[in-house]
Amino acid sequence: MRDPEYLDILADGTVKQINPFSGTEVWTVARRGARPIRRAERTPTPLDPALAGAHCVFCERRYTDTPPEKARLIASPSGTPETRPMTMASQLFATTAEFRRVPNLFEILSFDYWRANYGYELPADLREHARAYVAEPEGRAHVAAVAAAKLRASGEPDATPGDADILAAAEAFFGSTHDLIVARRHYPVDAVDDAVLAGSGTLTPAEHRRLIAFTVAAMRDLYWRNRYARYVSVFQNWLRPAGASLDHLHKQLVAIDAHGAQYELAVDSLRANPEAFNERAANYAAYKNLVIAENDWALAFAGYGHRYPTVEVFSKSEAPDPWHHTPEELAGMADLLHAMHAATGPDIPTNEEWHSRPVDATLPMPWRIVLKWRISTVAGFEGATKIYLNTIDPYALRDRLVPELFRLRAAGAIAPEIRIATEASCRPNPLAYTANRGGPIRGRRGAR
Repeated sequence: MRDPEYLDILADGTVKQINPFSGTEVWTVARRGARPIRRAERTPTPLDPALAGAHCVFCERRYTDTPPEKARLIASPSGTPETRPMTMASQLFATTAEFRRVPNLFEILSFDYWRANYGYELPADLREHARAYVAEPEGRAHVAAVAAAKLRASGEPDATPGDADILAAAEAFFGSTHDLIVARRHYPVDAVDDAVLAGSGTLTPAEHRRLIAFTVAAMRDLYWRNRYARYVSVFQNWLRPAGASLDHLHKQLVAIDAHGAQYELAVDSLRANPEAFNERAANYAAYKNLVIAENDWALAFAGYGHRYPTVEVFSKSEAPDPWHHTPEELAGMADLLHAMHAATGPDIPTNEEWHSRPVDATLPMPWRIVLKWRISTVAGFEGATKIYLNTIDPYALRDRLVPELFRLRAAGAIAPEIRIATEASCRPNPLAYTANRGGPIRGRRGAR
């Protein structure tokens, strides 16, 4: 039996889509798809030099406005990137972080959640670091100020944390399973006004490689620090219409004690057909001429059956877990994702969602990232029918991105190894995740 068609173009130009893994039904109605993308119109304001590095709480001059950091990525004296874990409060401003990993002040699942429901205790090294952090006057003042700010935001304006509260807050911060990866810059390095924010696509390819590698390392650490975590959700909300609380580049990682519906749907497909991601995603996209770009390690295509215009970026690696990708494979995913962000532009709200195999799963599946353009609002028709109206169909999305990718590559703004549109090989079954089917899956949790 063959799979059904997931894309159907009607005589009037209406495009009807079915997502092959979720069953979501999406229509792009003729003529509605020609509507322009609405962008906020305002007059740019020149940047105040006095605010450089201090535009929001995530900026580099305001390190103490966030909870104590778990790690930072810096450029060492030799120029190579260096990860420094657990910087003490007295040393926060001794170096400038390119990226920081900090706990989310208002986490989805708190440290108390894991302790109350599972008996989870802070690992010994983190407990010792929490005590050392608050033993420093700078560290005690930092934790006390952030803990008080959290209490005020929770409706306790007069609350003053005592010594025991400060230590408990420090332990909760370092035991957090909801972390942020925060980029250094609020505006691009050459910005003179606030017209453009520093987003993923305004980073250099090398910077974006470091961002992805740093995020993958944090993802792995969350799994290994908490034996009860079954899945780590990684996502990026860019701009407020996409759910961002601050318009400053940051990713979020949330460890949860469930797989989530997306994984369960993927498993159903894989049990019925282990090659489902090749046949229903990579191959189908190639047959329908929806491939946007590829390199030797990853493939990007215009997705179908999504509520919003969506680019899907798939790793070609046989390793299901991102932290078991080779450096070349990881860099290839980072480069292709960076190119999609750059071609999208920093003024379009987006959600970047990572999908990977849960740590306790055995079925192989590819690591994949979807980039959604949040340019429409789900309304009454969608709620009543569960048919979603997407104003840009996959072909129109491809045609918007491809010319911009050629321009960016010619300007040296994206990785030169990227092959765009018809340059892509589009060979069948490019995803190697099933290569180890029948044997042990490389990178299972037991191997460190």
